[in-house]
Amino acid sequence: MTVMPETSPPRLAWLRQRLAGGTNSQWFPYLLVLPLVLVLYGYVVHPMFATFSESVSENGTRNYLQFFTSSGVARESLFTSLFISAASVLLCGIVGVAMAFLLKRFSFRGRRLIEAIILVPAALPPLIGAVSFQLLYSNIGIVPRGLQALFGTERPIMAFDGIAGVLVVHTFTMYPFFYLAAAAALAGMDPSVEEAAYNLGAGRVRVWRTVLLPMLTPAMVSASLLVFMTSLASYTAPLLFNVSQTMTMQIYINRTNGDLPMASAYASVLGIVSIIFLLAMRWYEGRRSYQSQSKGISANRRELTNPIGRWLAPVASVLATMVLLAPVATIALVAFSENRTWTTQVLPETYTLDNFVTIFSDPKAFEPILNSLQMSLLAAIGCVVIGVLVAYAVRRLKFIGRGLLDVAVMIAWALPGTVVAINLISAFSTGNAFSFGQVLIGTFWILPLAYFVRFLPIVFRSSSAALALIDPSLEEAARNLGASWLRAFYTITVRLMLPGVLAGALLAFVHGVGEFVASVLIYTSSTVPISVAINNRMYSFELGTAAAYGMLQVALIFVVMWFSGRLESSRTATRRAEQWTN
Repeated sequence: MTVMPETSPPRLAWLRQRLAGGTNSQWFPYLLVLPLVLVLYGYVVHPMFATFSESVSENGTRNYLQFFTSSGVARESLFTSLFISAASVLLCGIVGVAMAFLLKRFSFRGRRLIEAIILVPAALPPLIGAVSFQLLYSNIGIVPRGLQALFGTERPIMAFDGIAGVLVVHTFTMYPFFYLAAAAALAGMDPSVEEAAYNLGAGRVRVWRTVLLPMLTPAMVSASLLVFMTSLASYTAPLLFNVSQTMTMQIYINRTNGDLPMASAYASVLGIVSIIFLLAMRWYEGRRSYQSQSKGISANRRELTNPIGRWLAPVASVLATMVLLAPVATIALVAFSENRTWTTQVLPETYTLDNFVTIFSDPKAFEPILNSLQMSLLAAIGCVVIGVLVAYAVRRLKFIGRGLLDVAVMIAWALPGTVVAINLISAFSTGNAFSFGQVLIGTFWILPLAYFVRFLPIVFRSSSAALALIDPSLEEAARNLGASWLRAFYTITVRLMLPGVLAGALLAFVHGVGEFVASVLIYTSSTVPISVAINNRMYSFELGTAAAYGMLQVALIFVVMWFSGRLESSRTATRRAEQWTN
């Protein structure tokens, strides 16, 4: 009897043959990208289509006609949201660019102090940032009530409410986007171009208009996108400052009232507006080149020589420090106040440690913290796995549709949190293939999924930036020595890009812990995250406990920012050492 040799099934043999060439095989990129495409389609793109289908399920296009043909709430909400977003971009641009120019071009007493704390507003979670400004500057705020008591007026002085209050919150919490972008651009800008314009007789205004601002355009476009998207997605500031006719508020109101088709229509329109603005800004940036052909050095700071300026600079530094630290100081102050005792007084009169004792001793009070940590950690792990692989595919592999894969990842960044939540509600209110036949709405898993969709772009961009600094020849050398693609990828590429991946993962994690906009639409009584717990405590007039939760969030964020800074410093030192060695 003849014994036939064992053979693999035809399909497995075909697969092994196609993979034998590793990254050199024409099939390898598609086999790696296919599961990534399925993930992005199932949890980012498919929910968007599900939302649109839901919006036209009952009344066809009638919901959309309200935005363009009627003068009701829908159209007013759209215009109000667009106005707030545009005004936020303008105000944040003025504050952020002015601060960057002042700190990067001039040297004065108090400059280092301002530089050390200028990014404090960026460390505040959205809800805590809005709450702190409400406690400071609204009709019940410390500053208006303090001025009222000081001058003996009948009403609080300089109290912000409505759209003005929303713009104050947006300006003071979002100007760091413009500051960081403008500061980086100014630091690398060649001063010889500016000096040449002055030597040719141009005045300061003309130099700003024809030299500085055009060179800052890429930075301004990037910052404008971030501010516009964040403002358009803002929910907490309109909620706390009584601006109900915005798109995000109407999404929440219609969702709460059970009108999911109308909420989906609002979400679809808001998503379309965000994507249109994204494309318009990219088109504007790509109209011309903003690269300088000169080879000068970066500008040095100039000493203030004007006597008035030298006197005003320290005073302005002290005032700026007080303004920047006031929100965090307010949250810390209220965190130690006794619940329901701070009513009409300028400052709380009774202080206690019971708020923190309650959080750490009462299992029900500690549960939101545990929920947020668990759900954010799960989302961060998912972001790392998918984000690293997508970054590798986009950066290192060549395949048809690579640009679409990049867009599919980043499109979630252009969608407000309320839109992401409505998308997931529309897609997973019933079982489908991407939920393995299970209904996810009302379960624990819907919140980690929302955080994953929202913050995947952070890890993707961080991983992509780290991968761009790694020479592909290192991985190729390992392959030439006999290592498989998987081993070379894990032992060489992943380890070298690990600091950048960890930095992105930490940011995704901390954003998840502070996320509120999407959470408030899809949480359940058993999955209350810390941000929703803060909101619920405030509406129960437990301001002390709400602020205590907020202080824990702020402390966690500062720890993560410090650790991320150490990682970035380590990565920069390694990069310089490699450059010196080469």
